[in-house]
Amino acid sequence: MKTLFGRYIYWVIMLMAMNVSLPLVASHNLEKTIVISGYIKDSDTKRPLASANITVPGTAIGTVANAEGKFTLKVPSIYQDEMLEVSHIGYSNTSLPINSAKLSSINIFLSPYSNSLSEVIVYSNNPRLIVEEAIRKIPINYSDKTNMLTAFYRETIQKRNHYIGISEAVIDIYKTSYVNRLINKDKVQILKGRRLLSQNNRDTLSVKMAGGPALSIFMDLVKNQQLFLNSNDLMYYEFWMEDPVSIDDRIQLVIGFKPRYKSEIALLNGKLFIDRNELALSRAEFKLDLSDKAKAISTILIKKPMGLRFTPQEVSYIVTYKEKDGKSYLSYINNIIRFKCDWKRRLFATGFKVNTEMVITDRSSENVVSIANKEAFGAREVFYDKVNSYWDGDFWTEYNIIEPTESLENAALRLKKKNGSSVK
Repeated sequence: MKTLFGRYIYWVIMLMAMNVSLPLVASHNLEKTIVISGYIKDSDTKRPLASANITVPGTAIGTVANAEGKFTLKVPSIYQDEMLEVSHIGYSNTSLPINSAKLSSINIFLSPYSNSLSEVIVYSNNPRLIVEEAIRKIPINYSDKTNMLTAFYRETIQKRNHYIGISEAVIDIYKTSYVNRLINKDKVQILKGRRLLSQNNRDTLSVKMAGGPALSIFMDLVKNQQLFLNSNDLMYYEFWMEDPVSIDDRIQLVIGFKPRYKSEIALLNGKLFIDRNELALSRAEFKLDLSDKAKAISTILIKKPMGLRFTPQEVSYIVTYKEKDGKSYLSYINNIIRFKCDWKRRLFATGFKVNTEMVITDRSSENVVSIANKEAFGAREVFYDKVNSYWDGDFWTEYNIIEPTESLENAALRLKKKNGSSVK
């Protein structure tokens, strides 16, 4: 079997001791915008809804809420008469006018989806058949055109509970048609980015991710058949039906999967969310099987100092797609890697967490030109090394980004103040 985890590992960890700084490419000039900000919450519990989708229907403009339910969306003024739509898995969508008088610090409440879902389990005896049919319909359900996607990308690194590294960028993604499911011509370019790293001598272990923004190419599991969704690899997995849910007011069949037996490489386990009517994959949640630590380590670790022991604890992914005009497009990717490191002869190991997150904020299929090879981000390049340092209050200008959580924002301020000196 040949899967991504067997042959195409492009966002793996490097544990190093030195850092390199390379120049940053120029940013784009964008038009005037309307700024909409606030919080997305559950209407019953009043709790924040993390990763809610905020979009302008009929356009590709959007963002996602952070872990605290907070969002900011910058909408070109030409769309001032349109509606803002908010959605979240398991909730009914809600809309409000963009030209509303109160656009800042608004609270938007979503109601749990209450329709009866019991009647939708019509393929319960053969979930694998649903997956096979969803694979067959990929050329129909997904874009048959070349698209240029604009996305916001962020990497954060935590040592125990403290942030020691933050780097983020706006990127362009040249994505060819899904008809043949080939990724060899897809490319990524960094438009604008920045970074912060702890200068504390006690944080001497530098954690870097190879191929960071290329996540948008290689983790597009609908297009990248090397990853999981291909007929040849399905035989290695066991499938079962779970309770259906609603995404964007559409019923989704939920199919769980796990390795059927041991393999020479680390496999996956998780859930697939497939639209009941169109059989298009809307969402995938999956993890790398860590039952064999040696296989997992060979999968995700590229380099480490001599004498350092590395123990993976979690490698998980969320990949989502949004439907527009009868075609589905890549929307959001989240990757979490948790691991522990300890030096030989030390009593306690130190826990680290690397979180990479990417949201598509705009898309165009008109007059799309490929990204030049010399401008493209290499699959084994380190994103942190390609961007310069913080800080500028208006750094992102009119780009759409994922709002930082309060803890991340405070960490960035602390690292900024201590930049060039020890961080306690």
